[in-house]
Order: sequence, then structure tokens, then C-alpha cells
Amino acid sequence: MLNVELKNLVIRALEDVKGEEIVCLDISEITDIADYMVVTSGNSNRQVKALVDSVLEEARNTGFKPLGVEGQEQGEWVLIDLTDVIVHVMLPKVRDFYDLESLWSMSPSQTEGSAP
Repeated sequence: MLNVELKNLVIRALEDVKGEEIVCLDISEITDIADYMVVTSGNSNRQVKALVDSVLEEARNTGFKPLGVEGQEQGEWVLIDLTDVIVHVMLPKVRDFYDLESLWSMSPSQTEGSAP
């Protein structure tokens, strides 16, 4: 499956369960760990789990097995590793606190000189 197709599948699966503020970042130029990072919010632990279940079901229906899923039991921040697409599903307060979109949107030139 092409990375773009997998990214689109993830976004559709999140939209189907009403994921909020779905953001997709192309991180291929700043890291080798994945090509895309998708971040979304769910209003409750139950919705976070439903969003994760939707992504996992759609991925498995296309024959794709995730490398790992972390945080599913707590349901506050769940990470799904689909190799070339990393998915973060979070409660809004957790998402606001960690602000992954800003962190991963920074280019290397923005961080130069910030560390000793």
C-alpha cells in the first residue's frame, strides 16, 4: 500500500468516528521514522478508543498490520504505529499540553542555536 493511500485511509477512518481537528503532517523531510503523522482528538476516553478501533479495523481490512499500539487501555493518548504513518489520538487537554503539531512543524533551522 502506498504511503499516501494509507494516510488517506487513516483520515477517512478518523472522520467516520467524528475525530476532531484532524491534522496530517508530512514529516518525511525531518525524520526517517515515518512519512506522515496524523493527530486528532476525541472528546472522551470512549471516543478515543472508538477512533483507534476504527483506524485499526480499516488497516486490517486492507491487509495491513500495525507495528504497535500504545496507550489503548488508558484512552487519553493512543499512538498507532503503521510504519509510514504514525497516528496520535488524544483527549483535547493532552493534545493541548503536548502540542505535537507545533513541535513537528518546526524545521531544523528554527531549532539551530537553541541548544548549547
